[in-house]
Amino acid sequence: MTSALGIFGLALAVLFAGVLIGATGIGGVLLVPILAYLGDIPVHLAVTSCNFSYLFTGLVGAAFYARKGSISWGMGLWLGLGAMPGAYFGAYTLSILSTSAIEAIIAVLIVFSGIHAIVRGQNHKPARETLAPAVLAGIGVVVGIGSAVSGTGGPLVLVPILVWLELPVLVVIGLGQIVMVPIALLATAGNLVHGRIDFVLGGVLAAILMVGAYAGAEMSHRLPADLLKRAVAAILIGVGALILVRLGFAA
Repeated sequence: MTSALGIFGLALAVLFAGVLIGATGIGGVLLVPILAYLGDIPVHLAVTSCNFSYLFTGLVGAAFYARKGSISWGMGLWLGLGAMPGAYFGAYTLSILSTSAIEAIIAVLIVFSGIHAIVRGQNHKPARETLAPAVLAGIGVVVGIGSAVSGTGGPLVLVPILVWLELPVLVVIGLGQIVMVPIALLATAGNLVHGRIDFVLGGVLAAILMVGAYAGAEMSHRLPADLLKRAVAAILIGVGALILVRLGFAA
C-alpha cells in the first residue's frame, strides 16, 4: 500500500483501533490484522512493531489512571515481575511460529474478546480486593507470553482473567494499563534479539493510538455504554470469524 489514499485509510483504521482502546480497552487486538491486511505488512513485523508502540500508550494510560488513584501498585509490581520473563519468552516463541499460527492465535483472541465484551456487560460484583503475590506473578507470566506472541499489549489477556477472579473492574483496568509497559519493554528486547522491529512504524502507531485513545475515553462518557459494548463485540467477533474463514480457505 503506497498511495496517499491507502496510507490515509490505514491511518484511519489505526485511529479507530485507538478509539476502541480508549473506549473499551480491547481495541489493540485489531491492530495486527489492520496492519497485515490493509497495510500488507508481514505479520511478524506487525506484531513486533505493535508491541513497541504499547510502551508509549501504556505509559500514557498508566499516568492517567495514577492521577485518578485507580492503580494498585502492589499488585502491579507482582504482575510486572511475572510479565517480564513471560514477554521475553513470548518474543522468542513468536520468532519460531509460522504466520498462519500467529494469525490463528490472533483470530481466536479477537473472537474471545468480543464474547468477553458481551459477558462483561452484566453487573460485576467484586468479591476480593487483591490476590496473593505468587498468583499475580503466575498470571503475569501467562499475560506476558500471550501478549508478546499476539501483539495485543496486555489488557486483552489480563482483564478477563482478573474479572473472572472477581477483582474490582476499575482496579483491573488500571492494572491492564501499567502491565503494558513491562510487557512492551521485554517483548521489544526479545524481538531485537530473536526478530526485527520497525521502530518508525512503531512510533507512528504510538502517536496515532494515543490520539485515538484520548478520543475514545471522551466518547465512552457520551455514548450509552451498552450500545458501545454491543457494537464493539459485533465488530470483534466478525473480524475474528473472517480471519478464521480466510485461514480455512488457505489451508
